[in-house]
Amino acid sequence: MPASIWDGVSIGSLRLANRAVMPAMGTGYCSMEGEVTERLLAYHKRRAGGAGLIITEVCAVHPLGKCLALELGIYDDSFLPGLERLAETVKAGGSAVAAQIGHAGRETFESLIGAQPVAPSPIPSRTLGQVPRALSGEEIAELVGCHAAAARRAREAGFDAVEIHAAHGYLVNQFLSPYSNRREDGYGRDDAGRFRFAREIVREVRREVGKDFPILFRFSSSEMLAEGYDLDYILPLLVQLEGDGVDAFHVSCGIYDAPGNPTCPGMHHPAGINVERAARVKEAVGVPVIVVGKIHDPRMADEILAAGKADLVAFGRQHLADPLFLRKAAEGRYDDIRFCLSCNQGCLERLMLEFMPATCSINPECGEEWRTEKLKTKNRGPFLVVGAGPAGLQASLTMREAGAEVRVVEREAEPGGQLRACSRPDGKEPYADWVSWAVRRLSSLGTKVELGVEAGEETLLARSWQGVVDATGARPLIPDIPGARSAKCAEAREVLLGERDPGDHVLVVGAGLVGMETADYLIHRGCEVTVVEELEYTPVLPLTSHGHHLHGVLGEKGRLLLGTRVLEVTGRGALLSTAGEEREMEADTVVWAVGSRPEGALREAAERAGVGAKAVGDAVEPRRVLEAVHEAYWAAWELMGSEG
Repeated sequence: MPASIWDGVSIGSLRLANRAVMPAMGTGYCSMEGEVTERLLAYHKRRAGGAGLIITEVCAVHPLGKCLALELGIYDDSFLPGLERLAETVKAGGSAVAAQIGHAGRETFESLIGAQPVAPSPIPSRTLGQVPRALSGEEIAELVGCHAAAARRAREAGFDAVEIHAAHGYLVNQFLSPYSNRREDGYGRDDAGRFRFAREIVREVRREVGKDFPILFRFSSSEMLAEGYDLDYILPLLVQLEGDGVDAFHVSCGIYDAPGNPTCPGMHHPAGINVERAARVKEAVGVPVIVVGKIHDPRMADEILAAGKADLVAFGRQHLADPLFLRKAAEGRYDDIRFCLSCNQGCLERLMLEFMPATCSINPECGEEWRTEKLKTKNRGPFLVVGAGPAGLQASLTMREAGAEVRVVEREAEPGGQLRACSRPDGKEPYADWVSWAVRRLSSLGTKVELGVEAGEETLLARSWQGVVDATGARPLIPDIPGARSAKCAEAREVLLGERDPGDHVLVVGAGLVGMETADYLIHRGCEVTVVEELEYTPVLPLTSHGHHLHGVLGEKGRLLLGTRVLEVTGRGALLSTAGEEREMEADTVVWAVGSRPEGALREAAERAGVGAKAVGDAVEPRRVLEAVHEAYWAAWELMGSEG
């Protein structure tokens, strides 16, 4: 009979209730000293009981091995009390728990750890650019011992297993790879030498924890860059590691230097990015294989397991978006699941690029469970929410889930606000799915979104509102230049929504996300596209997964002109200026994507009606979905006069 996600399974001596895994994901919820906090415990408590196995975020085996300022430590016995509480919390919730242990190697900053980063060779990563110091033989032996001591502490703290982090370009991965290991001693030179560090760690961990404590090994099945290794290179090591004592292999891919960062697959990566490589690993080894990588839907997991391509399936960011998704799936309530967008904005990018604790763009409670579980409603309304974009929908959901009375009105014929256009480029369809989920959720709570309703003074005076949420969004900016409002011009949203046919030759003005995504949308539909940007750079970072895709498409099939201003829209196209040199470019349509300005009409009407309005989302300032959703959540609680 084909395996199912709901079947039990064993990893070594550990029996799991099902084949779902919550993999290690950095949170930034621990203390500056690397200790477990109430915030981290509440986060895990909310998620325990769904997946058969929860693997903690990486715990540093050495003080110089941290990749984040807020990273758990397991390099000293002083961490044991907090780690014990963490293990107890997860197990009390109904899941088994493993501690992931690892060392960042060169993937950190000297300013963070207070010393020069270390690595097998003095080669900096392209991503961080930190020149590391090559480890000596004595230091390598010390770090092998540090991994073993960390595993011992994990067992003493009550964890059910330990996972060795050998993926994504961190220290063990650095030793494994010819890309980062150029040593000429016994820890380099050839495959056996490069494999030696990983094998010594596994053997020493096994010696330290005994035979009946499961060891998992997470690795990159391919580094996903030209100079890195592929699966054929790493497969022989896995067979050796199984003999050394590994009880399960956790198949990931990529390192942070890989183009588009497939370590945390973005919206343009395929779902189940590692499934076929996991299937080959399963053919090579005799212990369970866990597959991870943009798998959000348990139905997809069932297909993977039924096909025999893995033994367990890890759902990462889906656990951030909806902590209860497995319980909903077990009950067949798939329409109730809030599915991950694969946007990476709230989790990976917030943690690694903004240096802030992780969250989720569409789940404002992620990481705030220690606060939200104490909130209680004082004021149950009625409340008026004007606008059914992401901010308005989230404010309405927050109020209804708290038991407050809410009326939601939207002037457009469809809900979604900016997300209607935002979801049109290829890969961004999940944004529209989120809107549908939010509307369904509101309907299940007894609230319908009233469409085609313009909220004026009559609406504001219709009832004694206890508060109004202004989620009216923003209007696009059109520059004050000759011809800017001519028939030759269109606004980006008009094009994305199919309200304007831009023709074959299109000039997009603005290289922010809206402009770049509009260009991507048009290029995929066969248009010849040029993007011009007045700045000397584009605000869209090419090192993010989404940014890499957008720059790649535009670089291959379009044009990007930086430091270029549009002086005038002409009958043939537009007059451009680059470094003081003017020229006319022909275009069928000039598409404006140069920003937006918040609406102000509702606030003015509310003031005249004597009703207090709280602005959220783009009505405050045009920003991302993350800011709109989170701002709306907390504004709703403020209006309800939360206690706790």
